[in-house]
Amino acid sequence: FWLKSESSNFGPQSGLRVAGAMGHGGNNVIPNVHFRKVNGCQAGRKNRVFMRTWLDQAGRKKRRANNRKAKAAKLSPRPAAGLLRPVVHPPTQRYNMKLRLGKGFTLDELKEAKIPRKFAKTIGISIDHRRRNRCTESLQANVERLKLYMSKLLLFPKKSGTKSVKKGDTPRSELQNVAQNTLKEIIPVPKPALRIKARAIAADEKEKSAYKTLKKARTNKRYLGAKMKKAKAAEAKDA
Repeated sequence: FWLKSESSNFGPQSGLRVAGAMGHGGNNVIPNVHFRKVNGCQAGRKNRVFMRTWLDQAGRKKRRANNRKAKAAKLSPRPAAGLLRPVVHPPTQRYNMKLRLGKGFTLDELKEAKIPRKFAKTIGISIDHRRRNRCTESLQANVERLKLYMSKLLLFPKKSGTKSVKKGDTPRSELQNVAQNTLKEIIPVPKPALRIKARAIAADEKEKSAYKTLKKARTNKRYLGAKMKKAKAAEAKDA
């Protein structure tokens, strides 16, 4: 602020600025320093009274294990993990090189594996009608996963009578002492080899150009409509 004075040596015209006794300068946070966790709140040698303990860690671990065993016994002889899930690539460029379990199989995957969608729900296969197959590789990978599951599947008859046995049920001779599947993914998720060993470049690879291949694909996509229009006009002219 400016300090007014009767003398002509002070004032806005003189160019001198006088600071007043105002605490600290700047529009900062008002200091409210407190030392609750340092002063008066320690017992023993640097042992805080407010420290949170975890004395029930071992008990919780045992309880979780018992819950898993009870859940597996309740689902037996079905897999303890529940439904079979597909293998998918996570979204975004940061994670799309990895593999994880998805929500459910697409209708195209079930159709390719020749499994009716209504029947799939009854044999422990999850379905996701929203997901789409963007490439043939993911479609074939999940189809192979379904076929492997069906090859290992054992179907129990609903009742114990002879009349309750339906077509497709496993013979009773093969249902003795069946072990339960306790894996987390039922069928393990394949781990792709991220590291490629160094090797010599082949002759056919030297002749090919990735840039030219991509450039040709972009050009074909750009002029596809014009080419189709030109071909259609040529057919009409010949006719």
